[in-house]
Amino acid sequence: QLQASGGGLVQAGGSLRLSCAASGRTFRTYDMAWFRQAPGKEREFVAGTRRKNGDTYYARSVKDRFTISGDNAKNTVYLQMNSLKPEDTANYYCAADRISVWSETYQYWGQGTQVTVSS
Repeated sequence: QLQASGGGLVQAGGSLRLSCAASGRTFRTYDMAWFRQAPGKEREFVAGTRRKNGDTYYARSVKDRFTISGDNAKNTVYLQMNSLKPEDTANYYCAADRISVWSETYQYWGQGTQVTVSS
């Protein structure tokens, strides 16, 4: 089970940190990722991390502003979001499976946490 939290309302230029807590031993071997979906748009890859070696991957639109990290002891993945823009407004989901930018390849999903950035 994946539990996402940390969303909220923030002004442009502000920061938020999302958390995704994973329960169950299965997730300790899975790669983790964050996706987002804005109203009327498809779900898109935001960031991901490979469990095996810690490699990280980012969408071009968030690179240098967002940072994905993990705490293996807590089985939790974080998404630190800085310099937020109104276009970052979306429902953010964490996912677990083999790393990919395609949402269809992920078997496990959290429930989503809403991020709203005001201008």
